[in-house]
Amino acid sequence: MSRRPRRNHSAAFKAKVALEAVKGDKTIAEIAQKHDVHPNQVTEWRRQLLERAADVFAGSAASAEPSPDLKELHAKIGQQALEIDFLAGALTKAGLLSAKR
Repeated sequence: MSRRPRRNHSAAFKAKVALEAVKGDKTIAEIAQKHDVHPNQVTEWRRQLLERAADVFAGSAASAEPSPDLKELHAKIGQQALEIDFLAGALTKAGLLSAKR
């Protein structure tokens, strides 16, 4: 028996299957067979939905990643621009970099 290649399901599909499992109208096995996925996968998606349901209503206050410090990023870009210019000049003087850019 050959193995089926790994499939990547969209978030919308996972949510649909998990919501169906949460409703409880059908058994996990019936849902899995209907959507052609393994019953353990349905159970896992259901568990994830129930664990993360509160995050939907948390709003922006509970953002997963903090916003980057723009001042620090701009300073880094400036530093890298200076380094590139310096190295380009040094390579040009050494004859390793053509004058054309």
